Amino acid sequence: MKLLGRLKIRKILKRQGKSGFFESVGHALDGINYTAERERNFRIEIFVAIMVTIASFILKVSLMEWCILVLVMGMILALEMVNTAMERCVDLVTKDYKELAKAAKDVSAGAVFMMSMFSVIIGIIIFLPKILEMLGGR
Repeated sequence: MKLLGRLKIRKILKRQGKSGFFESVGHALDGINYTAERERNFRIEIFVAIMVTIASFILKVSLMEWCILVLVMGMILALEMVNTAMERCVDLVTKDYKELAKAAKDVSAGAVFMMSMFSVIIGIIIFLPKILEMLGGR
């Protein structure tokens, strides 16, 4: 009975133009690709995430440190995408200079910057002791 209800709901959603799971994933990947193609900062953040990943392997970070680093990298990339979406929405509404439009863009960019600064602090907390130990252990 439950399965029948799900199939019914799925048919109703399809009729209403709601997309399926894989179609939704495709749209999400399109959004990531859009951001990567158009936003220089997103590409820089991906490069930094790759460097952090390489450093993590070299410095043999713990499982908990890996979890923290992956979470922080994901948050920065996701926030950058939200910032891009916010900028596009504001541009869609107005091309004219407006204080509220500027504030929306600035606050959105500030969220990415703030997370980036905290991620640098987290990186220092995790990596600095390991680097100092490596240098001192010669």
